[in-house]
Amino acid sequence: MKVAVVGSTGMVGQVMLKVLEERNFPVTELIPVASERSIGKQVKYKQVDYTIVSIDDAIAAKPDIAIFSAGGSTSLEYASKFAEAGITVIDNSSAWRMDPTKKLVVPEINADVLTKEDKIIANPNCSTIQLVMVLGPLNKKYDLKRVIVSTYQSVTGTGKAAVDQLNAEIAGDDSVAKVYPYQIFKNALPHCDVFADDDYTKEEIKLMKEPKKILGDDTFNLTATAVRVPVQGGHSESVNIEFENEFELDEVRKILSETPGVIVMDNVKNNEYPMPLYSEGKDEVFVGRIRRDLSQPKTLNLWIVADNLRKGAATNAVQIAEYLVANNLV
Repeated sequence: MKVAVVGSTGMVGQVMLKVLEERNFPVTELIPVASERSIGKQVKYKQVDYTIVSIDDAIAAKPDIAIFSAGGSTSLEYASKFAEAGITVIDNSSAWRMDPTKKLVVPEINADVLTKEDKIIANPNCSTIQLVMVLGPLNKKYDLKRVIVSTYQSVTGTGKAAVDQLNAEIAGDDSVAKVYPYQIFKNALPHCDVFADDDYTKEEIKLMKEPKKILGDDTFNLTATAVRVPVQGGHSESVNIEFENEFELDEVRKILSETPGVIVMDNVKNNEYPMPLYSEGKDEVFVGRIRRDLSQPKTLNLWIVADNLRKGAATNAVQIAEYLVANNLV
C-alpha cells in the first residue's frame, strides 16, 4: 500500500503521519509531499527518514492513496491529476466538499456511500465532523427540525502561525506576525475564516451546509456562529437541537454512548463535562451538558468537544482510508 501525504510538513500533515503510525495503517511505501522549498528535506515516519518529493513526482510514483492537506488551491489544481492517474484522493481542504459529484464522508456516519469509482473523497470541516457525530444518530431516532450551533475554536484550526501568535502574546512578545486582526490572548474573536457577502464567515457557511450533505437530509434548518478562542488543542460547540419528535434524556445519553467514536462525559454533580484539555491528542468526540431546553418543547442543549487536528482532520481522513482498504475499494 503506497501512500502519499500531500502537505506532510504542515500542522495537519504532521498529525496525519502520526495517526497513520499510531493506527498501524498498512503503509508499505510512504511518499511525503510538500511545497517546493521543502523538497529534498526529510520527515520521519516509524523512526525512518523519508525524503520529501514534488507533487509531480508523487503522481509519477503511483501511490494507491493520496491524503491531501495542502490547502484548497493545491487540491483544486492537483487532486484531479492524481485521480486521472487512478490514485484515490482523500482531501482535507474545502475544495471539493460541496461538489455534488464528490462524497463528503465521516466514516461512522456515512462511509457506506463510498464506491470504487470515488477517486476524490472530501474530508469535512473540523467543526462539522464533531457536530455530525452527534447529530447523525439523534436524527435517525428523533428527526432534526432545527439546529443552532455556536463554536469556540482552537487557534490550531488556523495553523502554526496562529499558535505562534498566541504563544508570543502570552510571552509579551510583539515581534511575531499576527494572523488575526486583533490579539487572541485574553480575547475571543467572532471571526473564523473570511466574511462572505451575507456577513456570515466561511466557517459558519461550512457548518450550515456540510451536515445536510453528510446526513443526506436537507429537511432541517441549521444556523451557526463561529468564534476563535485562545485555546490550543480542541474545538468546542454549544448546540441547541429542536426535534420533530419527543425524546427522553436517558435515551439520548444511551444512543450517544453506543455511537462508535463518541464518549458521553455528562456528570455535573462531579463536574464532569467535555473540555479541550480532555480531547487534545484523542480521536473521540466528547459530548456532555446534555439537558432539555426549558424554553420550548422537543429541544435539547448539549456541548461537544473534539481535537480538531485529529478527529476534525487527520484521524477522519485516515479512517476513510481504512474503510477503503477494509472494503476493497482501492
